[in-house]
Amino acid sequence: MKLPFAGRLLAIAVLSSLALVTPLSQAVADEKPKVALVMKSLANEFFLTMEDGAKAYQKEHASEFDLVSNGIKDETDSGNQIRIVEQMIVSGVNALVIAPADSKALVPVVKKAMDAGITVVNIDNRLDPEVLKSKNLSVPFVGPDNREGARLVGDYLAKQKLKAGDAVAIIEGVSTTTNAQQRTAGFKDAMAAAQVKVVSVQSGDWEIAKGNAVAASMLNAHPEIKALLAGNDSMALGAVSAVKAAGKTGQVQVVGYDNIKAIKPMLADGRVLATAEQYADKQAVFGIEAALKMLKGEKPEVNADNVIQTPVELVTTP
Repeated sequence: MKLPFAGRLLAIAVLSSLALVTPLSQAVADEKPKVALVMKSLANEFFLTMEDGAKAYQKEHASEFDLVSNGIKDETDSGNQIRIVEQMIVSGVNALVIAPADSKALVPVVKKAMDAGITVVNIDNRLDPEVLKSKNLSVPFVGPDNREGARLVGDYLAKQKLKAGDAVAIIEGVSTTTNAQQRTAGFKDAMAAAQVKVVSVQSGDWEIAKGNAVAASMLNAHPEIKALLAGNDSMALGAVSAVKAAGKTGQVQVVGYDNIKAIKPMLADGRVLATAEQYADKQAVFGIEAALKMLKGEKPEVNADNVIQTPVELVTTP
């Protein structure tokens, strides 16, 4: 049967509409969530390992999500990290997995992301719980017990090389970060238990050069120091150089935290006594997994403190 002219026009319009709707619906169905991983300094081997782990995981799960990763140059540059997060908001990412450079300063931009409908998961360095609470935000944290990890390293140092009354110094990370504070607390716990005196605590900003400068200053001001406890391995590398320059290799012990590749030769020859492994590659993956689960409307398995605990272990050999 041949349709009248008006009927043919209507049929063509309907078919054209279907042709337009079907691909669009399929595109929506096929759309993958975009996850942004925002880290601290990519000059730090720890965060390069984290990024590598995240990229490898995305490659294995390419059909499930897309990944964009970013990092800042200077670990103290919270302003630039804030700008990166703002760029991720504008680009329309679905989830943000962030290792904040500052535990308090990043909270407002995290709120901005969440207000824009972006799912946020916090890794590595915890956002300040009180500041989050003041803004009525709930952000799960994925990471290790930094205090416990540092205590393990400090206990080993004390048992192997120190005696009651000895003097030590702590090279802290960026002092406004929760993980730096917790590692310093863990080192202090171990030293107090061993009746060892902490004669100085100064920030090395997580960096080799600053760690070196701080270590040199400590050794000059306190020649009685028997050990330098560094909040990460980058600062420990700087401390090793300072100890060598002071002619005290073997007399002043150095410990670190992170178990980066650059520290392994020093563990082998004794320039570094111990460090802590907190599995950088897995932290990012655990964070991404939590974000993907939340995007599906599911709740990640957190403890009463809204934390997904990841492992941390003492390392004494390469």
